[in-house]
Amino acid sequence: MTAAPKPKSFLYAEKDGVGTLTLNRPERLNALTFEVYAELASFVRGLADRAGCRVLVITGAGKAFCSGGDVEDIIGKLFERDMAGLIEFTRLTVDAVRAIRTLRKPVIGALNGTTCGAGAAIALACDFRIAAPTAKCAFLFTKVGLSGADMGACFLLPRVVGLTKATELLMGGEFISADEAHRIGLYNEVVAADKLMARADEWAAKLAAGPAFGLAMTKELLNRAMSFDLETALEAEAQAQAICMQHPDFKESYHAWKEKRAPKFG
Repeated sequence: MTAAPKPKSFLYAEKDGVGTLTLNRPERLNALTFEVYAELASFVRGLADRAGCRVLVITGAGKAFCSGGDVEDIIGKLFERDMAGLIEFTRLTVDAVRAIRTLRKPVIGALNGTTCGAGAAIALACDFRIAAPTAKCAFLFTKVGLSGADMGACFLLPRVVGLTKATELLMGGEFISADEAHRIGLYNEVVAADKLMARADEWAAKLAAGPAFGLAMTKELLNRAMSFDLETALEAEAQAQAICMQHPDFKESYHAWKEKRAPKFG
Protein backbone atom coordinates (compact mmCIF):
# COMPACT_ATOMS: atom_id res chain seq x y z
CA MET A 1 0.00 0.00 0.00
CA THR A 2 1.35 3.42 -0.91
CA ALA A 3 2.13 5.93 1.84
CA ALA A 4 -0.58 8.36 2.86
CA PRO A 5 -0.51 11.59 0.86
CA LYS A 6 0.84 14.72 2.54
CA PRO A 7 -1.31 17.78 1.87
CA LYS A 8 0.14 21.27 2.33
CA SER A 9 -2.87 23.05 3.85
CA PHE A 10 -3.95 20.57 6.53
CA LEU A 11 -2.92 17.25 8.10
CA TYR A 12 -3.84 13.76 6.93
CA ALA A 13 -3.16 10.30 8.35
CA GLU A 14 -4.42 6.79 7.65
CA LYS A 15 -4.82 3.79 9.91
CA ASP A 16 -6.86 0.59 9.50
CA GLY A 17 -8.87 1.90 6.57
CA VAL A 18 -9.69 5.24 8.20
CA GLY A 19 -8.33 8.51 6.84
CA THR A 20 -8.28 11.44 9.25
CA LEU A 21 -8.10 14.95 7.81
CA THR A 22 -7.32 17.65 10.37
CA LEU A 23 -7.79 21.33 9.61
CA ASN A 24 -4.63 22.79 11.09
CA ARG A 25 -4.71 26.53 11.67
CA PRO A 26 -5.57 26.47 15.39
CA GLU A 27 -4.27 30.00 15.94
CA ARG A 28 -6.96 31.18 13.49
CA LEU A 29 -9.66 28.77 14.70
CA ASN A 30 -8.99 26.76 11.52
CA ALA A 31 -10.32 29.56 9.35
CA LEU A 32 -10.21 28.73 5.66
CA THR A 33 -7.97 30.43 3.11
CA PHE A 34 -8.13 30.33 -0.67
CA GLU A 35 -5.45 27.64 -0.59
CA VAL A 36 -7.27 25.48 1.98
CA TYR A 37 -10.51 25.62 0.00
CA ALA A 38 -8.78 24.58 -3.22
CA GLU A 39 -6.70 21.80 -1.72
CA LEU A 40 -9.54 20.46 0.39
CA ALA A 41 -11.73 19.87 -2.67
CA SER A 42 -9.00 18.31 -4.79
CA PHE A 43 -7.66 16.20 -1.92
CA VAL A 44 -11.05 14.73 -1.00
CA ARG A 45 -11.73 13.89 -4.64
CA GLY A 46 -8.36 12.14 -4.75
CA LEU A 47 -9.44 9.79 -1.96
CA ALA A 48 -12.03 8.16 -4.23
CA ASP A 49 -9.58 5.56 -5.53
CA ARG A 50 -7.40 5.30 -2.44
CA ALA A 51 -7.68 1.81 -0.94
CA GLY A 52 -6.16 2.90 2.37
CA CYS A 53 -9.13 5.17 3.05
CA ARG A 54 -12.47 3.41 3.33
CA VAL A 55 -13.90 6.08 5.67
CA LEU A 56 -12.90 9.73 6.03
CA VAL A 57 -12.96 11.62 9.34
CA ILE A 58 -12.70 15.43 9.21
CA THR A 59 -11.79 17.30 12.40
CA GLY A 60 -9.95 20.41 13.54
CA ALA A 61 -6.86 21.15 15.60
CA GLY A 62 -7.19 23.18 18.79
CA LYS A 63 -10.44 24.53 20.17
CA ALA A 64 -12.42 24.95 16.93
CA PHE A 65 -13.56 22.70 14.14
CA CYS A 66 -13.66 25.55 11.63
CA SER A 67 -14.65 29.20 12.02
CA GLY A 68 -15.34 29.75 8.32
CA GLY A 69 -13.52 31.92 5.81
CA ASP A 70 -10.57 33.87 7.16
CA VAL A 71 -11.59 37.52 7.60
CA GLU A 72 -8.10 38.83 6.83
CA ASP A 73 -6.96 36.39 4.17
CA ILE A 74 -10.24 36.08 2.25
CA ILE A 75 -12.97 38.58 3.06
CA GLY A 76 -10.81 41.68 2.82
CA LYS A 77 -9.45 40.56 -0.55
CA LEU A 78 -12.90 39.91 -1.99
CA PHE A 79 -13.54 43.67 -2.19
CA GLU A 80 -10.80 43.83 -4.83
CA ARG A 81 -12.65 41.42 -7.15
CA ASP A 82 -15.19 42.08 -9.87
CA MET A 83 -18.25 39.89 -10.40
CA ALA A 84 -16.31 37.30 -12.39
CA GLY A 85 -13.72 37.09 -9.63
CA LEU A 86 -16.39 36.73 -6.95
CA ILE A 87 -18.09 33.91 -8.88
CA GLU A 88 -14.72 32.21 -9.19
CA PHE A 89 -14.38 32.31 -5.41
CA THR A 90 -17.90 31.18 -4.55
CA ARG A 91 -17.57 28.26 -6.97
CA LEU A 92 -14.32 27.38 -5.22
CA THR A 93 -16.14 27.20 -1.87
CA VAL A 94 -19.01 25.06 -3.11
CA ASP A 95 -16.54 22.68 -4.74
CA ALA A 96 -15.41 21.59 -1.26
CA VAL A 97 -18.99 20.60 -0.40
CA ARG A 98 -19.39 18.90 -3.76
CA ALA A 99 -16.25 16.82 -3.15
CA ILE A 100 -17.47 15.62 0.26
CA ARG A 101 -20.99 14.81 -0.91
CA THR A 102 -19.87 12.97 -4.04
CA LEU A 103 -17.09 10.96 -2.37
CA ARG A 104 -18.47 7.41 -2.49
CA LYS A 105 -17.21 6.71 1.03
CA PRO A 106 -18.66 7.62 4.44
CA VAL A 107 -17.47 10.97 5.80
CA ILE A 108 -17.64 11.67 9.54
CA GLY A 109 -17.33 15.17 10.94
CA ALA A 110 -15.67 15.03 14.37
CA LEU A 111 -16.62 18.50 15.58
CA ASN A 112 -14.15 19.37 18.32
CA GLY A 113 -15.28 22.96 18.87
CA THR A 114 -16.79 26.05 17.25
CA THR A 115 -18.39 25.17 13.90
CA CYS A 116 -19.59 28.20 12.01
CA GLY A 117 -19.92 29.84 8.62
CA ALA A 118 -18.20 27.73 5.98
CA GLY A 119 -17.19 25.36 8.77
CA ALA A 120 -20.86 24.67 9.48
CA ALA A 121 -21.42 24.05 5.76
CA ILE A 122 -18.52 21.58 5.64
CA ALA A 123 -19.88 19.78 8.71
CA LEU A 124 -23.33 19.69 7.10
CA ALA A 125 -21.86 18.08 3.99
CA CYS A 126 -20.52 15.16 6.06
CA ASP A 127 -22.60 12.00 6.34
CA PHE A 128 -22.30 11.89 10.14
CA ARG A 129 -21.58 14.57 12.73
CA ILE A 130 -20.23 13.67 16.16
CA ALA A 131 -19.57 16.65 18.40
CA ALA A 132 -17.95 17.76 21.60
CA PRO A 133 -20.10 19.87 23.97
CA THR A 134 -18.10 22.93 22.86
CA ALA A 135 -19.15 22.51 19.21
CA LYS A 136 -21.62 25.38 19.05
CA CYS A 137 -22.84 25.89 15.50
CA ALA A 138 -23.98 28.84 13.37
CA PHE A 139 -24.62 29.53 9.71
CA LEU A 140 -23.36 33.09 10.05
CA PHE A 141 -23.74 34.31 6.50
CA THR A 142 -26.59 36.80 7.04
CA LYS A 143 -24.65 38.31 9.96
CA VAL A 144 -22.14 39.68 7.44
CA GLY A 145 -24.75 40.81 4.94
CA LEU A 146 -24.72 37.72 2.74
CA SER A 147 -27.33 35.12 1.85
CA GLY A 148 -27.84 32.21 4.21
CA ALA A 149 -27.97 30.07 1.07
CA ASP A 150 -24.26 29.34 0.87
CA MET A 151 -22.18 26.22 0.15
CA GLY A 152 -25.21 23.98 -0.24
CA ALA A 153 -26.82 24.95 3.08
CA CYS A 154 -30.13 25.95 1.49
CA PHE A 155 -30.32 22.54 -0.18
CA LEU A 156 -28.97 20.28 2.57
CA LEU A 157 -30.08 21.86 5.84
CA PRO A 158 -33.87 21.62 5.30
CA ARG A 159 -33.39 17.94 4.48
CA VAL A 160 -31.54 17.42 7.77
CA VAL A 161 -33.54 19.52 10.24
CA GLY A 162 -36.71 20.46 8.32
CA LEU A 163 -37.67 23.65 6.51
CA THR A 164 -38.89 25.57 9.57
CA LYS A 165 -35.72 25.11 11.60
CA ALA A 166 -33.48 25.54 8.57
CA THR A 167 -35.16 28.88 7.81
CA GLU A 168 -34.53 30.00 11.38
CA LEU A 169 -30.88 28.98 11.30
CA LEU A 170 -30.12 30.38 7.84
CA MET A 171 -31.99 33.67 8.21
CA GLY A 172 -31.15 34.30 11.86
CA GLY A 173 -27.52 33.24 11.70
CA GLU A 174 -27.44 32.69 15.47
CA PHE A 175 -25.32 30.13 17.29
CA ILE A 176 -26.98 27.06 18.75
CA SER A 177 -25.39 24.80 21.34
CA ALA A 178 -24.15 21.31 20.57
CA ASP A 179 -27.02 19.89 22.63
CA GLU A 180 -29.56 21.89 20.60
CA ALA A 181 -27.91 20.78 17.36
CA HIS A 182 -28.25 17.19 18.56
CA ARG A 183 -31.87 17.70 19.59
CA ILE A 184 -32.90 18.96 16.14
CA GLY A 185 -31.01 16.19 14.33
CA LEU A 186 -28.11 18.25 13.00
CA TYR A 187 -25.62 16.30 15.13
CA ASN A 188 -25.80 12.52 15.43
CA GLU A 189 -24.20 12.45 18.86
CA VAL A 190 -22.58 14.69 21.48
CA VAL A 191 -19.81 13.17 23.60
CA ALA A 192 -17.29 14.43 26.13
CA ALA A 193 -14.46 16.36 24.49
CA ASP A 194 -11.80 13.91 25.67
CA LYS A 195 -13.73 11.03 24.11
CA LEU A 196 -14.60 12.67 20.78
CA MET A 197 -11.90 11.19 18.57
CA ALA A 198 -12.19 7.77 20.19
CA ARG A 199 -15.91 7.80 19.49
CA ALA A 200 -15.40 9.01 15.93
CA ASP A 201 -12.87 6.22 15.45
CA GLU A 202 -15.43 3.70 16.72
CA TRP A 203 -17.95 4.86 14.14
CA ALA A 204 -15.27 4.90 11.45
CA ALA A 205 -13.97 1.42 12.31
CA LYS A 206 -17.46 -0.04 12.08
CA LEU A 207 -18.05 1.58 8.72
CA ALA A 208 -14.59 0.63 7.44
CA ALA A 209 -15.33 -3.01 8.24
CA GLY A 210 -18.60 -2.80 6.33
CA PRO A 211 -19.31 -3.42 2.64
CA ALA A 212 -17.61 -0.54 0.82
CA PHE A 213 -19.63 -1.09 -2.35
CA GLY A 214 -22.94 -1.24 -0.50
CA LEU A 215 -22.11 1.89 1.49
CA ALA A 216 -21.10 3.70 -1.70
CA MET A 217 -24.40 2.78 -3.34
CA THR A 218 -26.28 3.93 -0.25
CA LYS A 219 -24.61 7.35 -0.30
CA GLU A 220 -25.16 7.72 -4.03
CA LEU A 221 -28.86 6.92 -3.70
CA LEU A 222 -29.26 9.25 -0.71
CA ASN A 223 -27.80 12.05 -2.83
CA ARG A 224 -29.83 11.25 -5.92
CA ALA A 225 -33.09 10.66 -4.05
CA MET A 226 -33.14 14.27 -2.84
CA SER A 227 -34.60 15.19 -6.23
CA PHE A 228 -36.63 12.02 -6.93
CA ASP A 229 -40.35 11.45 -6.86
CA LEU A 230 -41.55 8.20 -5.28
CA GLU A 231 -41.67 6.14 -8.48
CA THR A 232 -38.21 7.24 -9.55
CA ALA A 233 -36.86 6.43 -6.09
CA LEU A 234 -38.42 2.98 -6.02
CA GLU A 235 -37.03 2.08 -9.44
CA ALA A 236 -33.57 3.47 -8.62
CA GLU A 237 -33.45 1.48 -5.38
CA ALA A 238 -34.59 -1.68 -7.14
CA GLN A 239 -31.80 -1.34 -9.68
CA ALA A 240 -29.18 -0.42 -7.07
CA GLN A 241 -30.09 -3.42 -4.93
CA ALA A 242 -29.92 -5.78 -7.91
CA ILE A 243 -26.45 -4.44 -8.72
CA CYS A 244 -25.36 -5.01 -5.11
CA MET A 245 -26.67 -8.58 -5.27
CA GLN A 246 -24.11 -9.24 -8.01
CA HIS A 247 -21.25 -7.95 -5.86
CA PRO A 248 -19.02 -10.48 -4.02
CA ASP A 249 -19.87 -8.85 -0.67
CA PHE A 250 -23.42 -10.16 -0.88
CA LYS A 251 -22.24 -13.74 -1.30
CA GLU A 252 -19.61 -13.26 1.40
CA SER A 253 -22.27 -12.17 3.90
CA TYR A 254 -24.25 -15.34 3.15
CA HIS A 255 -21.26 -17.65 3.60
CA ALA A 256 -20.27 -15.83 6.80
CA TRP A 257 -23.78 -16.39 8.16
CA LYS A 258 -23.65 -20.07 7.22
CA GLU A 259 -20.22 -20.47 8.82
CA LYS A 260 -21.16 -18.44 11.92
CA ARG A 261 -18.34 -15.88 11.48
CA ALA A 262 -18.03 -12.19 10.81
CA PRO A 263 -18.06 -11.29 7.11
CA LYS A 264 -14.89 -10.07 5.45
CA PHE A 265 -16.02 -7.46 3.01
CA GLY A 266 -13.87 -6.25 0.14
